Amino acid sequence: MSDLVFEALPSIGGLLARAAMPKPAAVRSAAVPVRTAIVAAHRQDVARLAAYDRLCGFALRDRVPPTWLHVLTFPLQAALMAARDFPYALAGLVHARNTMTLRRPVLITDELALVVRAGPARAHRKGAEFDLIGEVRAGGEVAWTGVSTYLARGATAPAGAAEAVVWEATAPGTDASPTMERPAMTPSQQWTLPADLGRRYAAVSGDVNPLHLNALAARLFGFERPIVHGMWTHARALAALEPRLPGSYTVGVRFTKPILLPARVGFAAKTDAARTLLVVHSGDGRPHMTGEVTPLT
Repeated sequence: MSDLVFEALPSIGGLLARAAMPKPAAVRSAAVPVRTAIVAAHRQDVARLAAYDRLCGFALRDRVPPTWLHVLTFPLQAALMAARDFPYALAGLVHARNTMTLRRPVLITDELALVVRAGPARAHRKGAEFDLIGEVRAGGEVAWTGVSTYLARGATAPAGAAEAVVWEATAPGTDASPTMERPAMTPSQQWTLPADLGRRYAAVSGDVNPLHLNALAARLFGFERPIVHGMWTHARALAALEPRLPGSYTVGVRFTKPILLPARVGFAAKTDAARTLLVVHSGDGRPHMTGEVTPLT
């Protein structure tokens, strides 16, 4: 199968519209295509990064946050999922987990090569699960890698697919660390999320999924109100930890409960010699996102 090679990042809005078209039955039961989406030379937009940093709480500086690199690779994820032979509809996918590794600092002045590929589907008790694996290269070397794990509810994995590893909903850590203890639930910060946060994040990230933008679309997917992008929550948590983050590290998060907008949530973190545990939770203590930051050795 031919790779998708772009001179510039594609528009997510157009890809979402294409991905909304119904998939033929033969495609829905097929394997995930072995294909890569590539932008060989991307120059970063300083003004857009500054707007992203302000919205997510990062300090304005030359080094870019690792979640920004996810933002840059997400249009390539959308391009892979919008292909007619991709078995799972983009609309309604659940972003279940995200893991990214920052191998070395990336500067806003760096020209980047962006690469995304899809991994094979796994059978999940609620449908089918698959990974989209991103890679960012700067100066000829891999500077960042990221894995976004998506759940297609009610879908079917192809015959012979591996079984997804599913931990109990109460497990406080990422799926990579199911035994992780939960940080103390007393928050060190309280965040007030305005009703228009989904629209504001869409403006800086390009992720214009209607689920985050208006109440009607949210209700179609079973939510009373629009929900915040999970990757905003991920970014906001890293921004809260920014002063204590090492130069290179892996961060894994699990999205456990959507945040309906507007909202007020708490953030807590606990650091020891080996790692930092984090949690974003509601007023009743139930987690919306849990995660772990581990320095690279």
